[in-house]
Amino acid sequence: MALWIVLAVVVLIVVYAIATYNGLVRYRNWIQETWAQIDVQLKRRHDLIPNLVETVKGYAKHEQETLEQVIQARNRLLSGTPNERMEAENELSGALRSIFALAEAYPDLKANQNFLRLQEELTATEDKVAYARQLYNKTVAEYNIRRESFPANLFAASMGFTRVEPLAIPEAEREAPRVSFS
Repeated sequence: MALWIVLAVVVLIVVYAIATYNGLVRYRNWIQETWAQIDVQLKRRHDLIPNLVETVKGYAKHEQETLEQVIQARNRLLSGTPNERMEAENELSGALRSIFALAEAYPDLKANQNFLRLQEELTATEDKVAYARQLYNKTVAEYNIRRESFPANLFAASMGFTRVEPLAIPEAEREAPRVSFS
């Protein structure tokens, strides 16, 4: 009888180890998938930006510096680690805000259908990037919780599962924008 109890305990430990490993693998793959979704949205944005820049160039030739910042930030999105790419993405968001501010200075640009359509597409893409970032961070949090919880933490480190850092908002973007009607 004691042999059966020992055998049952060993089987339970093995089954638990397998289930823990498979769960951590699933979360690790979800993290990669959610990063891929961010990447898809950044690529979409990357493809839209040249059209927006060309549309704005026709109206705002002397605003070359703003347009160059957008192009430089866009080019940095193509390479680097996920964190470096997210840093470039944040810079690009700021540069795009400058382009949309140009529309206020050029009433004809605000009325241009191409500009409006591109602006809508970029706004939709920004929303999708934000959602993809939220999903990524949620998945990372769930993975890290599972990896660090007892007794999974006993197996996780020995199986090569390491902590994944969530994407963070840069300090410059933490301040609330000021709105003034004066």
